[in-house]
Amino acid sequence: MNERMTSYSLLVLDDEPQIVKAMTRVLARMPSEWLDAPCDVRGFSDPHEALASLGERSYDLVISDLRMPLMNGMEFLRQSLDLQPDAMRIVISGHADLPTVMAAINDVQVFRFIDKPWNDTELQMGVAQALRNCMLLRENKRLADVVRVQRSTISKHEQALRDLEADSPGITHVERDETGAIFLDESEFDRD
Repeated sequence: MNERMTSYSLLVLDDEPQIVKAMTRVLARMPSEWLDAPCDVRGFSDPHEALASLGERSYDLVISDLRMPLMNGMEFLRQSLDLQPDAMRIVISGHADLPTVMAAINDVQVFRFIDKPWNDTELQMGVAQALRNCMLLRENKRLADVVRVQRSTISKHEQALRDLEADSPGITHVERDETGAIFLDESEFDRD
């Protein structure tokens, strides 16, 4: 990847403020060998405030609980997907059943499920993997854009060569000798 991150931006949502504080503390202590930049963690207990923040700034990763009184976690994640489709998503929940897990993966593109209570190292590793995946996807998109621009430029050059060849047949074909020098057939020159 061509640019170094200054920090990764994470949004954490859980209806229990002490969970938000604990998760923020754990993520602020990410091992430096796992990521090339620190994590800037913004924590929320209110899903509406979290959605407002998603509308105001860019996040690399959204971490959400599923069961919350003000808004279902799946609904929050759906809205987060609409607001920031390139952000990765992790669910942290103590109440996940298989249909919920499948819906989260298929409907809102959840990268990982982490059980409550979590293991600090497991949480940090999951976050590091999600952030690396996010950066790889962004780099792939950037490279695809570069290729599109290059193809457009090549197409324009190819069209210019076709036009030149149509005006002056043979002008775009160059013969070279065994050393790579351009071969000029002197019989094609007019001698006056």
